[in-house]
Amino acid sequence: MTDLTGKTALVTGSVQGIGLAMAKAFAGAGARVAVHGLAGREQARAAMAEVTAAGAPETRFFDADMRDANAVEAMMAEMDAWGGTDILANNAGIQKTVSLAEADAATWEAVLGVNLTGAFHTMRLAMPKMAERGYGRVVNIASVHGLVASVNKAPYVASKFGLVGLSRVAALEYAGQGSRETGGITVNCICPGWTETAIIEPQVQARAALHGGDRAAGIADLLAEKQPSRRTSDPSEIGALALWLCAREAHNVTGTSIPVDGGWTAQ
Repeated sequence: MTDLTGKTALVTGSVQGIGLAMAKAFAGAGARVAVHGLAGREQARAAMAEVTAAGAPETRFFDADMRDANAVEAMMAEMDAWGGTDILANNAGIQKTVSLAEADAATWEAVLGVNLTGAFHTMRLAMPKMAERGYGRVVNIASVHGLVASVNKAPYVASKFGLVGLSRVAALEYAGQGSRETGGITVNCICPGWTETAIIEPQVQARAALHGGDRAAGIADLLAEKQPSRRTSDPSEIGALALWLCAREAHNVTGTSIPVDGGWTAQ
């Protein structure tokens, strides 16, 4: 089993869904965990309680707006003061389904700001210090939409393709740092397909409306269109993959984009 005792992980967008699942997976392996999100006090408290119950020896909460470079810099400085970021999981993300003709500047800037620019800032600030320690893991949650496109998702698809590209560059720049013994520095993307998270709920509801409000029928309709397995993923499954990527044995797994999509991108 992966042992993260003595390591510190920052998971952005971790008050729910995939982010919370990753935070709990890292906690279960013994890491201290920084929980992050734009959440109310009760939601933040509940997320931290779940991460602590999963095994984290310490937890902290950050609410930096990922669109604000100054806020991200302040968060990363606090992480350095806490001992540094050994594991960085960029999961914070937003989506708005809108046609290219109807998308406006505010939508573009918000989606790119959270999904891509925020990850750029956390990576540029965390990775040099990972190199000094000889171990570091960056796990970026991209999407199948970082590998293939869909209509009415121009800002989201652009942000996720950008995140895949950014991750590959960072993987190359840090590939020679560290060693097999220390674990090295790796950067990888996980690219989920349909996963049971809040971000897909608007699309589920739209499809359900076509089936008289039947949510299960709406989900089935979505999956039949793109995902051959016709099964959604559970966030805990993404967390398990992220944890494996943090193992020392994964020192040569870098620059990859791993689909968890039931065959979507194999078509």
